Amino acid sequence: MLGITGSIAAYKSCLIIRQLIKKGAEVQVVITPAGKEFITPITLSALTSKPVISEFFAQRDGTWHSHVDLGLWADAMLIAPATASTIGKMANGVADNMLITTYLSMKAPVFIAPAMDLDMYAHPSTQQNLKTLQSYGNHIIEPGTGFLASKLEGKGRMEEPENIVARLEQFFAQQESASLSSSMNGKKVLITAGPTYEKIDPVRFIGNYSSGKMGFALANECAARGAQVELVCGPVSSSMQVTHPNIHRTNVESAREMYEACKALYPSMNSAILCAAVADYAPEHTAEQKIKRTADDMVIRLKPNPDIAASLGQMKQQGQTLVGFALETNDEESNAQAKLKKKNFDFIVLNSLKDEGAGFRTDTNKVTIITAETKKDYPLKSKEEVAKDIVDELERL
Repeated sequence: MLGITGSIAAYKSCLIIRQLIKKGAEVQVVITPAGKEFITPITLSALTSKPVISEFFAQRDGTWHSHVDLGLWADAMLIAPATASTIGKMANGVADNMLITTYLSMKAPVFIAPAMDLDMYAHPSTQQNLKTLQSYGNHIIEPGTGFLASKLEGKGRMEEPENIVARLEQFFAQQESASLSSSMNGKKVLITAGPTYEKIDPVRFIGNYSSGKMGFALANECAARGAQVELVCGPVSSSMQVTHPNIHRTNVESAREMYEACKALYPSMNSAILCAAVADYAPEHTAEQKIKRTADDMVIRLKPNPDIAASLGQMKQQGQTLVGFALETNDEESNAQAKLKKKNFDFIVLNSLKDEGAGFRTDTNKVTIITAETKKDYPLKSKEEVAKDIVDELERL
């Protein structure tokens, strides 16, 4: 949640937004009426792809913005620039605009980047208000320090955008490090992601629409909880990258290559989550040169690929956990339960192409987690949130 107030430094908020989004953040802007005099909501909305929130009531039809919901939604609130007026209101609970009411409802950590001239900044009332906000647990970001300093030289101007974003990154890295005390600390998890491509000739293949987003979300979630992750990844977009140091990525193309990688890795793993969309069949013969069109029809004989799930299910030892996925188009639950038993899974994650927003090439998913004894349905969520639900079940086991 980015709060913008009426300061000449408001133009720098665009740079903050761009850097946050580039690093994968979802940004919602709340701006004061004075802030709109310095930068337009249209500019901010274009950068965030979200409507900018300024007023309590969006329209004259009873629609309103819930500051309570906003306070629950955010993982962090950053107020940059924060004027002397806004800082004073925050310190004293003067809830006369949407930004202040959102701040007072905020459940997440709050970061404040003051922006004013030196005389205003040095005034005892401003200094007292900053100390009050610090005593409430807020984080004050100042040039070169990141905390309230005793010397006032050079203070007052807003810290540079790249340093503000770096401060947020540092905070979340510390939070992530603290999470390593979870039950996954030191566990080794194998995760498969993406599609497989089965070559017909040097330029053509049999494949599927998997983007790999669900598998990458699972890898990031397991790594954030302290696990050492082996991510075996089929051919996905170059934009799909992993940055967490706990994730080691192995790129493969075909089902056979994924099978060999998983077979080699699984014996040393505590768990495996088989999220990849693996081709069941591959062409019996792969042409060495591009096949030319010579007739009105063409027949490609297919041979079965190795069954990765079944193979790992047979290899599974006591103390190991195996999780599968089932993407179905009909008889979803019965097919998933049959697969659960046949592949020797500990639980299976079912989703259906009948559910809007679920399946391939989406940022959301709607799943049912099925064990031998239980079944739990989950609503449509982002794939990052779905990953949390799946890893919660893995930790429970």
